[in-house]
Amino acid sequence: MATSQPGTASAAPRLRRSLTLWDLIFYGIIVIQPVAPLSVFGVLSDRGRGHVVTTVLIAMVAMLFTAISYGRMARAYPSAGSAFTYVGQEINPALGYVTGWSMVMDYMLNPMICTVWCSQQAHVFAPGVPYSIWAIFFALVFTLLNIQGVKTSARVNTGLAAGMGVVIAIFFVAAARYVFGHPHGDAGFLTRPFYDPQMWNTKAVLGGTSIAVLTYIGFDGISTLSEEAENPRRNILLATVLTCLVIGILSAIEVYAAQLIWPAAEPFPNVDAAFTFVAARAWQPLLVIVGFTLLVANFGSGMGSQLGAARLLYGMGRSNALPKSFFGAVDPKRHVPRNNVVFVGVMALGAALLVNYGLFSYGLGAEMLNFGALIAFMGVNAAAFVRYYLRNEEKKLTNLIPPIAGFLICLLLWLNLSRPAKIAGTVWMVVGIAFGAWKTRGFQGNLVDFELPPEES
Repeated sequence: MATSQPGTASAAPRLRRSLTLWDLIFYGIIVIQPVAPLSVFGVLSDRGRGHVVTTVLIAMVAMLFTAISYGRMARAYPSAGSAFTYVGQEINPALGYVTGWSMVMDYMLNPMICTVWCSQQAHVFAPGVPYSIWAIFFALVFTLLNIQGVKTSARVNTGLAAGMGVVIAIFFVAAARYVFGHPHGDAGFLTRPFYDPQMWNTKAVLGGTSIAVLTYIGFDGISTLSEEAENPRRNILLATVLTCLVIGILSAIEVYAAQLIWPAAEPFPNVDAAFTFVAARAWQPLLVIVGFTLLVANFGSGMGSQLGAARLLYGMGRSNALPKSFFGAVDPKRHVPRNNVVFVGVMALGAALLVNYGLFSYGLGAEMLNFGALIAFMGVNAAAFVRYYLRNEEKKLTNLIPPIAGFLICLLLWLNLSRPAKIAGTVWMVVGIAFGAWKTRGFQGNLVDFELPPEES
């Protein structure tokens, strides 16, 4: 365990290695959400002309390339900090700082939008309680649970995954009962969700895939727990890839069942809430159950993403990219970066309260999140390419294809972000670069100290 040595007063508290492979997988699944495609099902169906299953599966293959790059870089650098450490060590410290700053936006926005979504949904369930009270409640709960320690968070994540698994299982049973209880003489009924010759359009399917890829964003949070994982050189890579596979396969089965219940040729009363109508058609009580499940999913995602944001800030603080005395501190009792957990919680609450004044919204936050995440993904793929292909004497295709494919896909998606997201993201990046210039007096000194603490046996 990474704890301070007994009797050594000068030894600084360290993060504790206590997370198993299953803890990491559950963490990744909760952050991404095992019900990831449900909220965007209608949008994917509309954009991909009904080929939701196909877009989800193509997106899974695409994101596996980036997942492999993340896992390989975490094996080389088993420390908190994730993408900014990889880019800073392998390519350039200044680019590492830029990557880290983009990740700060990504990681900070996830708990913000989850707090907003949970507060709004809870207000719908209990309109007598003001939205602001719900915002304070969820921000406080997220913060308190994460302060308790990483094992507490892991146990909660396991419970949330199990609960969502039960609801998904209920939906599958209801879906099977509905599908087999209604006649369908068409021979292509069971294969049409994968390929419908009457509605197939390659450009439309690729457009839908660009949206489906975004449902996988969040798997990279696993790498921020490298210093708290058992055998990180093995488990981080396995957990990252397995999380993408589990989410991809589960998502494909979910949307496949949904498309059998509600054929693509039949329009939805409301595209944004399409899966709610699908669930109600399968079994009316699912209308409420699915709504509550999405609330639980966002609760888990908000808590997990706050944990990831705190670990990222800790990595940047320890490396002097941010004030070390605050962001690089670890609570000596629970071995968590408590200052960062509280900081992220306060920021999430502030963003949630700004919704009342029209200064922030779930949609804007989600778009900005993608801006930062895709920059980080491109950076990690570039770092993996430099380390495992350019610097290796033996040039293997297995070290060339995944990072190159991952980089190009992420670049394509980044270029197709909406204009408001690009503007807001650019402003954030300008602020970060200006801070770096001020910190180093015009970039005359070392921007970030990337020297990592020694690995313990």
